[in-house]
Amino acid sequence: MSVLPIVLWPDPRLGRVCDPVEGITEAIRRQAADMLETMYAAPGRGLAAPQVGILNRLFVTDFTWKEGTRDPQVYLNPEILSSGDETATMSEGCLSIPGISVEVTRPARVHLIWTSLDGARVSQVFTGFAAACVQHELDHLNGVVTFDRLSSDARAAAEAAYAA
Repeated sequence: MSVLPIVLWPDPRLGRVCDPVEGITEAIRRQAADMLETMYAAPGRGLAAPQVGILNRLFVTDFTWKEGTRDPQVYLNPEILSSGDETATMSEGCLSIPGISVEVTRPARVHLIWTSLDGARVSQVFTGFAAACVQHELDHLNGVVTFDRLSSDARAAAEAAYAA
């Protein structure tokens, strides 16, 4: 396994829609392992493939490891099936925009489906921080960064703070 370099905004790869993962190969397994190692080293709770310069639909998460229990998850070709009407606003950081946290409003509950590394189709409902995290990582697969979720004034302020 290797720690991969993290792509920083405004790299154009962060604005690209990623291609589906076509099969679970040794290269995909290695990519997932390297991304988990990179996420832990960063240290983050989620990491999407374009953040390490790979434009495929794969992201990894571990919501609880900073509290002491590791629970790494790998998501291939994830999709939101549905989301709740209730929203939540949380402060979100991004490994590709270091040093900047912004307030992002998202659905408080999402139903996600994806393929696991063993080829199983998985379906799970996420709430709270986990819901925000999977939506944030899925945004990356769709070429969206946190700045894109802000009003024009808030975006200008966040970009100015990042450039400083």
